Amino acid sequence: MLTWLFNRSDSRRRATELYGAVVTLARRPELYAQMGVADTPEGRYEALVLSLFLVLERLRGEGEAATGHAQALIEAFVTDMDDNMREMGVGDLTVPKKVKKAAGALYDRAEAYRAAMAVAGNGELAAVLSRLIPAAEGATLDGEALAGDMRSRATLLAAQPLTKLIAGDLPA
Repeated sequence: MLTWLFNRSDSRRRATELYGAVVTLARRPELYAQMGVADTPEGRYEALVLSLFLVLERLRGEGEAATGHAQALIEAFVTDMDDNMREMGVGDLTVPKKVKKAAGALYDRAEAYRAAMAVAGNGELAAVLSRLIPAAEGATLDGEALAGDMRSRATLLAAQPLTKLIAGDLPA
């Protein structure tokens, strides 16, 4: 009788675990130390959105089988953005507007990344990444290296079985 409640709870738990794995992917030291992503709230947000995009694209490739998982993952992202903004001291009245803006930026970047990844080679993707992701102070973002990393991550994720992916087991 209450199976819908338990299924929803299980879906949220899995989405939270998968989201945690996405955050870990976004915090890989090489993104910051070698590729020049700024280790600031803005840079970490952009690295998170990039990693989230890759996982969402992998789920998107599974069609209807993964739609609910993708939606739950986006909900986990929105909840995390809300929590983080409150921790950073953003006022309660402005948090919803900022969360909406952060979620909208996810969709804007997904569109830009998807279009750039459809182009052969890394030039277009590197240009988009360099435009959207802030570089560390006194450094230049290595857009080519980041584009190569993004494509290799997409390949690794494509090879990952869906059940492992949903369980938060992302390839290292």
